[in-house]
Amino acid sequence: MKAFLLAAGKGERLRPLTDTIPKCLVSIQSIPLLAIWLELCRRHGIGEILVNTHSYPGIVKEFLREHSKGIGVHIKEEEVLLGSAGTLLENRNWVKDERDFWIFYGDVLTNMNLTHMLEFHRQRNLIATMGVYEVPNPEQCGIVTVDSENVVQEFTEKPANPSGNLAFSGILVATPLIFDAIPHRIPADIGFDVLPKLVGRIAAYPISEYLLDVGTPASYRNAQLTWPGSGASA
Repeated sequence: MKAFLLAAGKGERLRPLTDTIPKCLVSIQSIPLLAIWLELCRRHGIGEILVNTHSYPGIVKEFLREHSKGIGVHIKEEEVLLGSAGTLLENRNWVKDERDFWIFYGDVLTNMNLTHMLEFHRQRNLIATMGVYEVPNPEQCGIVTVDSENVVQEFTEKPANPSGNLAFSGILVATPLIFDAIPHRIPADIGFDVLPKLVGRIAAYPISEYLLDVGTPASYRNAQLTWPGSGASA
């Protein structure tokens, strides 16, 4: 199976940590975030990943050469940022023959069971399935409402008046039909431009395991104290 690992973010909010390294290589308890993602992919049968880069691409390439054992890695350097959805559309041919594929936001820290989420997705036969979890700060997230069948009925990115606290996790499994919902412009964003179009045609998978967006200094510090390690969902 294949996965997009979106890792081109500049990490401006994590400075000075990201003054010399890209956000995807900041360490969680001395282990680079990208290494944690590689281990999660190995554990759940993901054999190929496409990693997009922008800041410090040479450092990312060197790291992947040394640490991607067992996984085929395709690196796409973006001199101009395409946006999360723009990256998918630019590389759609890479997954055109796949039944489904993963999309991971590289600044998410998790030990979740991807195999269980994939099984959930395939049982529902929808365009995609997003992982969701409860957050304390819904106005800063993509907020979801679902029906009794876990089908998404509403999605709003960073709402001023959130309808709840169930948020998109930055983990998505999709079929190639998702490309029909991506606008042909740059940049294009999954949260703002794609997920709202898929309401009624996308499922929500509740994540019960550890998950944290480490994109801010506060959440990064929290991760150092709370991360239980990648083996908890094995």
